Amino acid sequence: MAAEFKNLIIKLEELDQRGIQVISSADLKSMLGTCSPSVVTDAVKTLLSERVLQRVARGVFVNLQAQSRKSYLIEEIACVLRKGYFNYVSLESILSEFGVISQIMISRITVMTTGRKGTFSTPYGIIEFTHSARKIESLVARTLHIEGRPLRIATKRAGAADLVRVGRNTNMIDWEELADDGFYPDA
Repeated sequence: MAAEFKNLIIKLEELDQRGIQVISSADLKSMLGTCSPSVVTDAVKTLLSERVLQRVARGVFVNLQAQSRKSYLIEEIACVLRKGYFNYVSLESILSEFGVISQIMISRITVMTTGRKGTFSTPYGIIEFTHSARKIESLVARTLHIEGRPLRIATKRAGAADLVRVGRNTNMIDWEELADDGFYPDA
C-alpha cells in the first residue's frame, strides 16, 4: 500500500504541474493501475483524512495540495461532473456577467449541458446543469472560448435565448441591454 500511495502522490503532483486540480474517482483508479478495489478505496480514504484530497461531489475530488490553484475551480468541477459532454456557462450566470440581469451570482453557476440536468452542492458553490438538445455545431457557434476558463461561455444573445427557452427569471432581463445586441426572444 505504501508504494501505491507514494505513486499516487507523485501522479497528483504531475497533474498539478499540468494545471489539473480536479479529478474523478475513475482518474484515481486509473492512476493506481491494476490495484485491487480495496487498495483504491484505502488510498482515497487516506488522501481524504490527510487533507490531500477533498470530496466535492460523488466521485469528484479537489487536490488541496495543488499549487496551480485557479479562479475558475467551480467550472473545473463542472467539467469533471459532466465529462464527455458539451458544457457552457449560460442562463443567469452569464447574463449576470454581461450585465443583462442585475442579480449577481455569487455561490451558484448555471451551466447548459448536452448531458443530464442536475444540481450539485459543492463546498465551492452550487452547480446547476440544464440540458440542451441543440446540436454541438450550433452550441459551438453560440459560445465563446475565453483563455484560462475551463468552460466555454454563451454569447449575450445565446444566454438570453437559453433563459427564454427554459422559461424562468425572464423578468430579471434588462431588455434595453439586449436590444443593443439585436436580440429577439425567439433567437
